[in-house]
Amino acid sequence: MDDARRYAAEFVGTLLLVFFGVGSAVFAQVQGGVVVVALTFGFIVLALVYTIGPLSGCHVNPAVTLGVLLSGKISPVGAVAYWITQFAGATVSALIIWGLTRWGGVVDQTGALGTNGYGAHINLGGTAVLETVLTFLFVLVVLVVTSRAEHAGFAGLAIGLALAACIAVGLALDGASVNPARSFGPAVFEGGTALRQLWVFVVFPLLGGALAALAAPLVVRRNPHYRADPEEPTGPAPRTA
Repeated sequence: MDDARRYAAEFVGTLLLVFFGVGSAVFAQVQGGVVVVALTFGFIVLALVYTIGPLSGCHVNPAVTLGVLLSGKISPVGAVAYWITQFAGATVSALIIWGLTRWGGVVDQTGALGTNGYGAHINLGGTAVLETVLTFLFVLVVLVVTSRAEHAGFAGLAIGLALAACIAVGLALDGASVNPARSFGPAVFEGGTALRQLWVFVVFPLLGGALAALAAPLVVRRNPHYRADPEEPTGPAPRTA
């Protein structure tokens, strides 16, 4: 029963992330611009961290799940189940957005259902590097802040801001995936070029997540030479009379 609840949380969480994040681009990118879309992605993931985080960990992103898997914090079976529910949630969400643009009288302001793509502002090689770096940062933040109990109350804020920063940097270049499920859902309904280029937005975010899992222990591990108090003396305390 607990497993079913976790999988349901990942399904609903990914659905909401894609609907609000991609929806902000499809419905309001012209009026709001990059900042509104980036903040919408950041705000929705921040809200989801505090809402479903205690239940499922609020991965809502296959790259995050891969990072958690490589960190040994989820079983392979659990990770596969998360991936299935994440892609399913993103697909249902994209269906809703597609339905609104097709039958709901909504104008698609991206002209491509908010899909990711390269060629106009960045080439294939640039996209590979961009998606790897952006996802590396995002997953690294997720893994590090959720590993520090003393900062647990602020984890959602850090994760939301990290995602907003990633979207702000990448949106005008390739649509800023950072999440294979987010790319998959809209591409299924847009088809064409978006579907042909989809592999790039699956492979390289996953690569970024894997690299983040390798780097996270280097950040989390306590540095014995770090002084929490910069005023603390490094040598023996002076003797007093």
